[in-house]
Amino acid sequence: MSHAFDAASAAAEPERASARVRLPGPLAAIDAAMGGLNRLILLLGGVALVAACLVLSYSVVVRYFLKIPTEWQDETAVFLIVGATFLSAAGVQARRGHVAIEALTGLLPPRANRLRLLLADVVSLGFVAFFAWKSWTLLHEAWVDGQISQSTWGPPLWIPYSLMAVGMTLLALQFLLQIAEAVARGPEAAGFADPKIGLGADLNAGARTGQNAPPRGPAR
Repeated sequence: MSHAFDAASAAAEPERASARVRLPGPLAAIDAAMGGLNRLILLLGGVALVAACLVLSYSVVVRYFLKIPTEWQDETAVFLIVGATFLSAAGVQARRGHVAIEALTGLLPPRANRLRLLLADVVSLGFVAFFAWKSWTLLHEAWVDGQISQSTWGPPLWIPYSLMAVGMTLLALQFLLQIAEAVARGPEAAGFADPKIGLGADLNAGARTGQNAPPRGPAR
């Protein structure tokens, strides 16, 4: 639903973030807090991925070279990757960095594309909200029933379920903020704020190019 990540646009994101007020009233404070939390989670997510690589490397060394059986390494790496993936989903969505297939982009006019982005956010919010609700349900069941993994290590299953539940809840909140932004600033702002990374940035760049282009001389 979201747009492919654009490194050049991402590099400019901090400047745009410091020079904007995206939402009115209390929503602006929530949006600012969400932005700070996303930046922290993205940093911790990178650390978690590095830690997962180190854990798996350690597992390979002790298993195949030192002939020491391993029990906790594989699931620890999985938990780290699950946490990095789900908890950072909101931060990636804030930059519209999720992979998307833009089959209709070139077929629709800019106004229709802007409305399409808003519709995509609404549909995505419905899916993510359902995912979050099911994750919280699984977390509650795992906590109450004391569910553990089937491995010999047997860690409690509330750990990965809590990562999923919190991550999907943050992602749903991010979608809500983006939809509120589009509503507050009008349909023209849907997917275009500041500009957004991806399609919004590309279309805005094209619009600015067209506006700044010098007038064409008379035809000969």
